[in-house]
Amino acid sequence: MPILKYEIIIYWSHEDDSFIAEVPELPGCMADGTSYEEALKNAYIIMEEWLETAKIENRPIPEPRGKLMFA
Repeated sequence: MPILKYEIIIYWSHEDDSFIAEVPELPGCMADGTSYEEALKNAYIIMEEWLETAKIENRPIPEPRGKLMFA
């Protein structure tokens, strides 16, 4: 697995009854899991798929910016 340097925000969702992992720099890129670790693992899979699809469709791929200032 390539090293993905995008920020991942993980939080518990009562509505979904699972952990949610969001990648703010990749629009629409998010995953879930029954544990924190599973959500993170799934996020890496989805990030790779997001980047692969962007390349195939010639969409721009944002450069990782490191820590974002949302919180």
